[in-house]
Amino acid sequence: MASEATVRVPEEAVEPPALTLVAPTAAEPEAVAEALAPVIVVKKIMPGHGGAHGGAWKIALADMMTAMMAFFLLMWLLGATQENQRKSVADFFTPVTSHSLVNIGATAGSNGILGGRSIIDPEGFPYTAKQTAAMERVTPRSEGGPTENDPSPNSENQRDSDAQTKAEKKQAREDSDNANFEQLEKEMKEAVAKNPNLKQLENQVEFIRDKEGLRIEIIDKADFSMFPLGTNKLQPKAQALLSEVAQSLAAMPNKISVRGHTDSVAFASKSGANNWSLSADRAEATRSLLEDKGINPKRFTQIEGVADTAPYNPADRKDPRNRRISITVKFNEG
Repeated sequence: MASEATVRVPEEAVEPPALTLVAPTAAEPEAVAEALAPVIVVKKIMPGHGGAHGGAWKIALADMMTAMMAFFLLMWLLGATQENQRKSVADFFTPVTSHSLVNIGATAGSNGILGGRSIIDPEGFPYTAKQTAAMERVTPRSEGGPTENDPSPNSENQRDSDAQTKAEKKQAREDSDNANFEQLEKEMKEAVAKNPNLKQLENQVEFIRDKEGLRIEIIDKADFSMFPLGTNKLQPKAQALLSEVAQSLAAMPNKISVRGHTDSVAFASKSGANNWSLSADRAEATRSLLEDKGINPKRFTQIEGVADTAPYNPADRKDPRNRRISITVKFNEG
């Protein structure tokens, strides 16, 4: 068996490896600095057409011009529409109307916390309502609600229809009154002509149609006056004539007005009397006699004296014909 031999080498015989230091050249530090330097990117933004404000003023100007156009269009529409058309527009945007009887405050929960009632509550709406789905409500049109065949009373068509109906009724009443006026005129002329005491007054009674109805003018003449000068006492023949007038008017329902007229002759005395008070007193005396002869006092609507302000003969205000009594039988108002 072979034995192992140990060989010891002295420390002085082993030399460490040599280190070689290489000095850098002059160009290498610049390359290292350039590799480590940060990259800087510069972006230049050129100014556009907006200038300092960026063009926002154009949007503001467009909004202002739109608002001004809408305002002037509104003003033009208000001037071009009629009153009934503006009323229709106002009624359309009004949440509460007189015919619906809906109190928004009572149905919107404004009466206290969680107050009010639902619009589909039968007690909270005058018409029957129904709900067909969770998000769907049907506007009630039953139990008196407006329909296509029965339009709302505030609609323009309904108002036009009502106005036309009123005009037709008014025209029908005027036609009926005109027929009655013709009959009244005929009866009075016949009554005066048949009465020997009144025949001479036949030419002093005139019948005139005006916008109020039939005006009966009883005119004085040089040879006959209804009242003695300066008084309100009716002459006997004047009383008989007014009795015939009352008899013809008694059966008619029309309203009556009485107006007294005088000439421009002034009072000689300084008692304070004048043509104004004289004309009013004569009108009242006429009304009193008509009432005594059977005319219902409720039918009288106006008793007035106008002195000489409405003369029969404007060319001569002292003409005796300016002294007269006007009895107007008015059209029925329905």
